[in-house]
Amino acid sequence: MILTDKEILAEIEKGQIVIEPFNKAMLGTNSYDVHLGKYLATYRNRVLDARKHNEIDHFEIGPEGFCLQPDTLYLGVTEEYTESHAHVPFLEGKSSVGRLGIDIHATAGKGDVGFCNTWTLEISVSQPVIIYAGMPIGQLIYFKVSGEIENYYNKKSNAKYNERTTRPVESMMWKNKF
Repeated sequence: MILTDKEILAEIEKGQIVIEPFNKAMLGTNSYDVHLGKYLATYRNRVLDARKHNEIDHFEIGPEGFCLQPDTLYLGVTEEYTESHAHVPFLEGKSSVGRLGIDIHATAGKGDVGFCNTWTLEISVSQPVIIYAGMPIGQLIYFKVSGEIENYYNKKSNAKYNERTTRPVESMMWKNKF
């Protein structure tokens, strides 16, 4: 079941959901709107290797915006830092963003209970489009969990994305054994 606006507010009051900064005006009927942070990143190499650490270069979106180009993967980040201690958060793109031809994630739309961080976005576009820091980029939807949790994400010793950041984080696939 998806949490409603009243349930999201109640869970925020209990500390089960944390959104910083929080603005009640961003609360929808059953979601919370998040915004694009000021940093983007691109991979240094055109060919990526899943077994190697693929390094990225960060840059800041200026007040004039930044023009995204097709055939390039951009890593973005949400302005909002979030915590979810009892619910599964899902990040989806806003329909207005999708109608500009912007995809905000390739596969990583689901967070785990215990995820505490900003969200790295995997941004791609179908045609050139100018984006701006602070623009609405997505919406968080919270699902109720059934049953007890043994392994909260922020307590897992092998969790790869626990370090709090305001910048996009590159793939840590290379830390897996395969």
